[in-house]
Amino acid sequence: MKTCLRERLAAPGLILAPGVYDMVSLKLADRMGFDALYMTGFGTVASHLGLPDAGLATYRDMLNRVQAMAGMATTPLIADGDTGYGGLLNVRHTVQGYEAAGAQAIQLEDQEFPKKCGHTTGRRVIPLQDMVRKIRVAVEARRSPDFLIIARTDARTALGLDEALKRALAYEQAGADILFVESPESVDEMRRITATLHKPLLANMVEGGRTPVLTPLELQEIGYRLAIFPVSALLAAAQAMQTTYARLKAHTTTGNTVGAGGEAVLLESGPPLMAFSDMTQLMGFEEIWVFERRHAQD
Repeated sequence: MKTCLRERLAAPGLILAPGVYDMVSLKLADRMGFDALYMTGFGTVASHLGLPDAGLATYRDMLNRVQAMAGMATTPLIADGDTGYGGLLNVRHTVQGYEAAGAQAIQLEDQEFPKKCGHTTGRRVIPLQDMVRKIRVAVEARRSPDFLIIARTDARTALGLDEALKRALAYEQAGADILFVESPESVDEMRRITATLHKPLLANMVEGGRTPVLTPLELQEIGYRLAIFPVSALLAAAQAMQTTYARLKAHTTTGNTVGAGGEAVLLESGPPLMAFSDMTQLMGFEEIWVFERRHAQD
């Protein structure tokens, strides 16, 4: 039985949510014992469509991913809902769709459409009152109060921190459960955010992004309640795949061999590989083999 994210949010301590972007990353992270998982829009669009996170994925694209991930996970899933995929009616439809799909929280942002990744340039935001109406509709649309609404503002980069804090306060008053001020650019700005706002706050830790990447203990000390590391696993996996493909092309070998016990052994500069037996176990082959033996014909 899944734990309730709202109940966990009411308990002390920082909630650490790694990013998941496909079913392999979902299955790996789900067995680690995290409080929550974060379905990253950047990573999901990249892995599912091979496209940049620039408003190109549709509601249906993302809903299918939410259904697959939430349906398999035993850990509460937080899902990126972009701008709600349109106007107020679209926001209502999106919230109800994500909730029915099994997510326990949806992130909605105040960017203009088409949206862009929060740590890239050129982001523009809609008028404050338009986003307030979206948050109110989202709160009204959910079927259960345990489904959390995360309100994100991208105003910091283009309009400054004062405007971002003004917006976050308005979204707090509109009923958002968690506030997300995207891309503060210093620890001092992060401290100002936590000193100004009253609802639980989300920190977005993007390696190579605009915000300092801090440890969970440092984030908790500053006053954050939820920390997402949305692309850490994606960046690690992409680098490992690039190294493996390049080595295979250059040397016709991956630089790995397998020990007598099935464990991966690193040779020279090749990246370590998961043992094939571990991958088959992760994917559930053992259950298939048991089923086939039980139902084998005499």
